[in-house]
Amino acid sequence: MTKIKLLLAAASGLALTACTTTAQDSAAVAANAAVEPSAHDQLFALFERSDAQELELSPLSAMFRGDFTHADRIGDFYSDELDAKAKGLIEQNMADLLAIDRGSLNATDQLAYDVFKLQLDEGLSDYSPEIQALTRVRPVNHMAGFHTFYPTFESGQSAAPFKTVKDYDNAISRHADYVKIVDRAIGRFREGMDTGVLETTLTINNVIAQLDAQLDLDVEASPFWGAISNFPEDFSDADKARITTDFRTSLDQVYAANRRMRDFLKDEYLPVARTSTGLSQMKGGAVLYEKLIRDTTTLPLTADYLHELGLSEVARIKSELAKVQQEVGFEGSQTEFFDYVRTDPKFAPNSREALTQTYYDIGKQVDEKIGDYFSLLPKSALEIRPYEEFREKFEAGGSYQSGSPDGARPGTFYFNAYDLPSRLTTGNVTLYLHEGAPGHHFQISLAQENEALPAFMRFGGTTAFVEGWALYSETLGYPMGFYQDPWNRYGTLQDEQLRAMRLVVDTGLHAKQWTREQAIDYMLENSGMTRTEVVAEVERYIAIPSQALGYKVGALKIQELRDRAQAELGDQFDIKQFHAQVLGTGALPLAVLEQKIDRWIAASKAD
Repeated sequence: MTKIKLLLAAASGLALTACTTTAQDSAAVAANAAVEPSAHDQLFALFERSDAQELELSPLSAMFRGDFTHADRIGDFYSDELDAKAKGLIEQNMADLLAIDRGSLNATDQLAYDVFKLQLDEGLSDYSPEIQALTRVRPVNHMAGFHTFYPTFESGQSAAPFKTVKDYDNAISRHADYVKIVDRAIGRFREGMDTGVLETTLTINNVIAQLDAQLDLDVEASPFWGAISNFPEDFSDADKARITTDFRTSLDQVYAANRRMRDFLKDEYLPVARTSTGLSQMKGGAVLYEKLIRDTTTLPLTADYLHELGLSEVARIKSELAKVQQEVGFEGSQTEFFDYVRTDPKFAPNSREALTQTYYDIGKQVDEKIGDYFSLLPKSALEIRPYEEFREKFEAGGSYQSGSPDGARPGTFYFNAYDLPSRLTTGNVTLYLHEGAPGHHFQISLAQENEALPAFMRFGGTTAFVEGWALYSETLGYPMGFYQDPWNRYGTLQDEQLRAMRLVVDTGLHAKQWTREQAIDYMLENSGMTRTEVVAEVERYIAIPSQALGYKVGALKIQELRDRAQAELGDQFDIKQFHAQVLGTGALPLAVLEQKIDRWIAASKAD
């Protein structure tokens, strides 16, 4: 039959059905149509609607999730229009959420409801005029800015695809977006110059150095050129020639924008930037720091409490390090012991290649043991890479970049090979456990691969959970047997000490008027970190206040919940089940996680 005859037949069937429908059937259909969607359906429709709206505002986020519908755009970041739309969406989502009967939801849905509401509350606070006046006018520092993210993103080794001619044309279009973002950032810096809310000379000097490092690279030696150096084989010579020309033109504009930013910061902004380092020394900064503590830890904690907690943890861990010193037979003070490890060449990597191979070896050993502790394993593979040399100086010791939700693009564990003599091999195991498996790679991958979760729980999360889980993951090296080696144990204790010192130093800098030098001296005195590592850490805390607090707070809470479960369940306790409970619903606020684990304990006891 032809397509037209098929359509006519279908239409006839519909007509016949309509003729034989009874009045009773019609009433039933009308009644069903009038039935209100369930509270569950309303809630998840809201989640889906909210996620689609957010992705529309941020094509960049969509690309990281494998959605390339608007891959020709980055987004209108640093624009008043985007801020107004984002705030309006939060307000509408809050109204829609409060219209849903929470009491009609099951326990799992109530958990999702509560997490979503907490995020909306935080978002509304972020967009309040008081907070906006303190944040929007400081769009960039050396730890947060498109200028360091963008080259890697466009390198052909990140979420931006370079498989078709359209992909390359999209990249050229994104370069134009980047230029607008840089110019808008300059405009917001100027607003801060007018209101007196300013970044520090330290962070701005670092941004200038970062921009100088990029501008010193010829375009063809930059990460941007990676896509041009690796054209797909099926591209015609004409396409390659045209794209190469257009790419170079667009990158000339990117370079010009970075040069404008560098010159503005150096010539106009730096002379008026504040010379203090702590947030409380910035106009309005004390109030902002109090909010950031709540946002980061997801708990009602104060700077004074966290400072004292840090001092207590530092003292405890130093006593554990003393036991390692005794075990290895080092005679001398603890400071001399730390200096010995810092300076003895046997603890330094021989080369970037050797350091890379070490992490590959550790990864294989972890893979052999991981099944004893986890029933949930991510689909996404894990790659291991050193930071690119253009950005390594200002990066942390390691970091993680998530893969794609479908597992096609692997997650990446980056490690720092800058100033190799300062990169102590004693910390290699604990860094891998934190950034790789079972740390960030497991937590982030399992969340985004779990399609049963609403998108905001798959792809969102809280610092205290995300970093707390990764720090907790380091402790699994004990039952795995890695820390029977005293030098590996030295390394993990030093890393734990770093997170304890962060509580002291972050609050010291931002609430207690500590100077950069005071913070550096404290960390050198109480750990075996090298000066290069310490300077990078302290300058990170200055740039992103409160972020460093989440690690220890989150890890202590997860360990507390594990201890509670073991105590109450006894022989019923299963470490695999506990980890599945912690990781099974995304990166929860700590209070919500605690409620969930308490419910699991109660249900397990009742079985």
